[in-house]
Amino acid sequence: MERIGIVAFQGDFARHAEVVSNLGALPIEVRTRGDLSLVDRLIIPGGESTTIGMLMEREGLISAVRNRVESGMPVFGTCAGMILLADEILESEQPRIGGLAIAIRRNAYGRQIESFETVLSAPAISPHPLEAVFIRAPAVEAVNGQAQTLAEFEGHAVLVRQGPILGASFHPELTDDPAVHRYFLAL
Repeated sequence: MERIGIVAFQGDFARHAEVVSNLGALPIEVRTRGDLSLVDRLIIPGGESTTIGMLMEREGLISAVRNRVESGMPVFGTCAGMILLADEILESEQPRIGGLAIAIRRNAYGRQIESFETVLSAPAISPHPLEAVFIRAPAVEAVNGQAQTLAEFEGHAVLVRQGPILGASFHPELTDDPAVHRYFLAL
């Protein structure tokens, strides 16, 4: 059974765990380098990216995750997790893992009270429209290098892949559709 790590400092890591468990994988909460050593793949959920980054840095997880990603470990970041995976976070010097050749803007779709749901076309992920929940979501301002856009919303990439790295501006774990998680488990 594949072991899927889920960074468990903030965000709905329990919901990610439920989705991957329903897909036949074993979820493992990751808070330390030791936890990280037990997993085959990693999900970095939403929350507040600066706080998650600082907590990951304090535990030595930023460099450990970066090393594992460089060695080919698949990683999936949703919302704040996508911010942490971006090579460039506009107007911020916060801790980051990097590796995903995008420039990203935090909270681009507004504040918490401006959260919304929509559907997206992502043919590489699913033949059916994807439900997408945006909560204080970041916008990808530039897709560079080998990164590729898998879904867009209002002219911005909101689902991006580069090799074993997958990033989503939205929260697929908050819907009943496991298509994005299934895609990640197949990387």
